[in-house]
Amino acid sequence: MTPATTPAPTDTRPLRAAILGYGVSGRYFHGAFLGVDPSYVVALISTSNADRAEQARADHPGVVVVEDPRSVAEHASDLDLAIVCTPPTSHVELAQLALRAGLDVVVDKPFAPSSAEGAELIAEAESLGRRVTVFQNRRYDADFLTLRGLINNGALGNVHTLESRFEWWKPSGERSWKASTTVGQGGGILFDLGPHLIDQAVQLFGPVTGLSASLRSVRTDRAPPSAGAEAPENVAHLMLTHSGGVESHLSMSSLAAFAGPRFQVAGTAGAWRTFGKDPQEAALRAGKLPDAPGFGGESPEQAGELSHGVEPARTAPGIGDYGRFYRELAWALHSGGPVPVDPWDAVDVLRLIEAAHRTAHPTHD
Repeated sequence: MTPATTPAPTDTRPLRAAILGYGVSGRYFHGAFLGVDPSYVVALISTSNADRAEQARADHPGVVVVEDPRSVAEHASDLDLAIVCTPPTSHVELAQLALRAGLDVVVDKPFAPSSAEGAELIAEAESLGRRVTVFQNRRYDADFLTLRGLINNGALGNVHTLESRFEWWKPSGERSWKASTTVGQGGGILFDLGPHLIDQAVQLFGPVTGLSASLRSVRTDRAPPSAGAEAPENVAHLMLTHSGGVESHLSMSSLAAFAGPRFQVAGTAGAWRTFGKDPQEAALRAGKLPDAPGFGGESPEQAGELSHGVEPARTAPGIGDYGRFYRELAWALHSGGPVPVDPWDAVDVLRLIEAAHRTAHPTHD
């Protein structure tokens, strides 16, 4: 069911949320949207960083700030929901802790370091009568929503090829926890970006029946001393064949000084491409709140180009809406309807990531 067909909830009190981790994800991708949504109140934030703790109190006046995310269990009687946006090595442990304390749970990507652990987490939530979902926010990107609309209205005809990229330029390598997290712990660019790109491809074109992969750990002169043969991949290319015959070519790189199109999609009636990233994160980092007029909207220059074999034309600027995830989640938790992202979708993505690691045998330059 969708919110339009699910019976209206009778309990509409604000959900008391705990944000576990207050880095970029906790502050911008979760806290900013919860802070302007009347369906929620941010009641607890965990961070051991003094500057982030100060920022948390400024962003959410009256919030309880704790250093240890495991403290969520001690405060469970004052909470309804825990949002796990710590490094992936702690996702399963903290989600289990919150579920066992009687809370519903949102987990950031990657859902778990392995598909088996993700499946066990879903089973535990079901056994406890709790809800668990995964924050696949890229389903609400402006460009992705535009692309889905073009496919649905037939503007591209029968799509045969999707090219999708997340690329940037970080020749000095990753910092903080990403620099030391192994593949077995959910590290590397495929675990970092693959949950977004694979999920989008599957949402558009359905189950995957074939996969090939190239994963590489490319060293640079400025790479940290710990980098080397055992370092997780920083360049990844996947080719997925979907059950309907569409091929998805997915590229992820932290060593792309020239980034290719974010999307380039070819069909029997035309093609569409776009460059750059969804504008929501940049707006949040610039101090704009999600309830500001025009938030999430692309500029005309950011909009994609549609070609039917002649001079391409700009499509209408898209509007991204990460806040939709939390609006749908509030409805689900109050009404008993489906959560916005089925956690089994995330498990399926993890299985594809594992298959890529098994078949690629990463090379090291």
